[in-house]
Amino acid sequence: MTSSYPDTAVDEARAEIVRVGTSLFARGYVHASAGNISAKVGDSHLITPTDAALGFLKPHRLALVDSGGEQIAGERASKTLTLHRRICAADPAARFVIHTHSTHLVALTLAGVWTPDDVLPPVTPYYVMKVGHVPLIPYHRPGDPRVADLVTDRIAERAANGTPIRAVLLERLGPVVWGPDAAAALAVLEELEETARLWLMTEPRPEPLPAHAVDELRSVFGAAW
Repeated sequence: MTSSYPDTAVDEARAEIVRVGTSLFARGYVHASAGNISAKVGDSHLITPTDAALGFLKPHRLALVDSGGEQIAGERASKTLTLHRRICAADPAARFVIHTHSTHLVALTLAGVWTPDDVLPPVTPYYVMKVGHVPLIPYHRPGDPRVADLVTDRIAERAANGTPIRAVLLERLGPVVWGPDAAAALAVLEELEETARLWLMTEPRPEPLPAHAVDELRSVFGAAW
C-alpha cells in the first residue's frame, strides 16, 4: 500500500516525534519505555512503536498507520494506537498526541485528585489559560480499548458545554495531551505537570482562583474554563 501524501510530510513528522521524545526524556517527563507519541499526517498516523524508549527513537522505526488502522511501515505500533486515533477523530484540532507517565501527575492520581471532573483546581492563571479542565479517567490496564470510549465521551461532553479539553489524566498511568502541533501539546503537558507539582508540594493546599479572576481570564484571553 502506498501513502496518499508527500513523503516529506512523513519525514518531517518523524523528525518532530523524535525531537519531542528526546526532549521529554532529557527533562524527566518519561522514563524507560513508558509513554508514546503520535502525529496525524494527512488521514494517517505516525506513532511510536510498542515498548519504545522515547529518548532513543529512530525515525525509520516509527509505525505508519493508514486511515483504516492498518500498519504500512515501521515497527509494531504502540498498544495505545486506538486511543490516539480516536482522540484525533473526536477533536478536529488534535493532530499531535503525547502520553507520558509524568511523576507528579501519576502521584496526583495516587494521592487523590481534586475532583473527577477537574484533577486540579484553577490555582494559577496559566493553568486556566493553557490547560483548562482535565478529567480523570478511571484505571484500566495499559492499551485497554475501553479507555478510548471514556476519553472520547469526555471530549464530546466538554465540547458540548463550550469548554473543550486538551488533556485527560489516566489513573495510575499519567496524562494524555493533544494539540494542533507538537508545540501546543507540549505546552499543555508542561503546564499540567508543573501545576501538579505545585499542588502536591504546597501545604496547606491553596485555594482556587476566585470566580471573578477566572471570568477575567475568559473575557481577556478566551480561556476555556
